[in-house]
Amino acid sequence: MGDPISGVIRVVLADDHPVVRDGLSALLGSVPGIEVVGTASTGREAIRAAVTVRPQVVVLDVQMPELDGAGARGYVLKGASQEEIVRAIRAVAAGEAIFGPGVARRVLGQLSGPAAVAHPFPELTPREREVLELLAAGVPTAVIGARLGLATKAVTNHASTLFAKLQVSGRAEPVQRARRAGFGRAGRPDTWGS
Repeated sequence: MGDPISGVIRVVLADDHPVVRDGLSALLGSVPGIEVVGTASTGREAIRAAVTVRPQVVVLDVQMPELDGAGARGYVLKGASQEEIVRAIRAVAAGEAIFGPGVARRVLGQLSGPAAVAHPFPELTPREREVLELLAAGVPTAVIGARLGLATKAVTNHASTLFAKLQVSGRAEPVQRARRAGFGRAGRPDTWGS
């Protein structure tokens, strides 16, 4: 585990959001036995850093500019605690595959749930599915916010996140996919109650 000489795990952090990168760097910099030896803001920079600084672990966002994170041996959600992140880094450095509790719950829920009930877009949160449902119905962003009790900016953020998860760059493609999956019928303005 880690650098055989010093016992320190050398880590490269890769995320296209500077606040996330800097926050993780500060968090991990305070952990004994872990040294952040590089950072990257794109997938290509992450590969370059992995080749040049030779870390034991690369912590990277799954969706990044230029190249996405792939071939990972562990997954934790961005909301994971410091302890979960450190445990995951140490486990991966030791050669284990690791799934944070949030990821494990999602996977186990999908595996243990009835096979007949397949929800479209399982990668989306329930709130993101609600937003997609209303987008597919042609409901304007401000009205979606009013219906869901959210600020317009929050609706825009949910939409951006769901577009990223679906790996699309605009509104048209996810709306078409959602309509094919049966979304957009219940949210039409003419079917709303008061």
